Amino acid sequence: MYRQTHRITLTAAVLALLPLAAACGSEKAGTRPAGADVGGITGVHWAVDGVTVDGTEHDAPAGAYVTIDDNGKAQGNYGCNHFNARASFDGDRIRLGDTSVTEMGCEDKPMKFEETLARTLADGALKADVDKNRLTLTTDGGDTVRLRKTEDASLLGTRWNVTALGADGVAQSLPEDAEAHLTFGEDGRVTGRLGCNKVTSTATVRDGNITLGTPSTTRMMCDASLMAVEKRLLRLFDGTVEYRLDHRTLTLTSENGESVTAVAAK
Repeated sequence: MYRQTHRITLTAAVLALLPLAAACGSEKAGTRPAGADVGGITGVHWAVDGVTVDGTEHDAPAGAYVTIDDNGKAQGNYGCNHFNARASFDGDRIRLGDTSVTEMGCEDKPMKFEETLARTLADGALKADVDKNRLTLTTDGGDTVRLRKTEDASLLGTRWNVTALGADGVAQSLPEDAEAHLTFGEDGRVTGRLGCNKVTSTATVRDGNITLGTPSTTRMMCDASLMAVEKRLLRLFDGTVEYRLDHRTLTLTSENGESVTAVAAK
């Protein structure tokens, strides 16, 4: 579900509470924004490496990214929640407006980064500098967003780091110390870690679905929060899940509606 921001002028105090209130562009929907192809910015999956605000660097969590298409449609992930926006171009400057964002619950660290990134991207017209596979967006105040061009990830052979679990339309990020990842091999095996224990199983990929066999795991005990993550991930096995691959984000949805979101390792 998306919430729509309002087109209003906000004081600095209100911006701290509503970081997504971005200035609005003047382009009409469906038209090509002027200068959109300058510097090869559009049509690229830009992974966010970090943000520098007031001289302090903030490293991005896995999965933060920005894409802009040739019609000025922008979308991405702030580090926890996904967003949609409109992008307008003026020379070497980009402005994001009409921003809407999902409402997923997250741990404190990715949520703090999300607020920082959202405020910076909404800070007026951002100067765009492209250097080979790197993009830097700079505000008038000198704050920067550092991004890196990434290629689409393959389902097979990629280490997929689990970032969120969902059920009944509500998603929650994993605890910061949870190490959960899966790799689907060309040999029909899946290996990884479920938050605490290592896991191996079989995986048959066919027609947008993955059938997972009975899991074999190690027998370590961990904190209750990690064991809770592991218990939910184990529900994927001994059954068939639907998968959706979007650039470097993988979503697995079980037959009972539970979902797992994972991003490709760098």
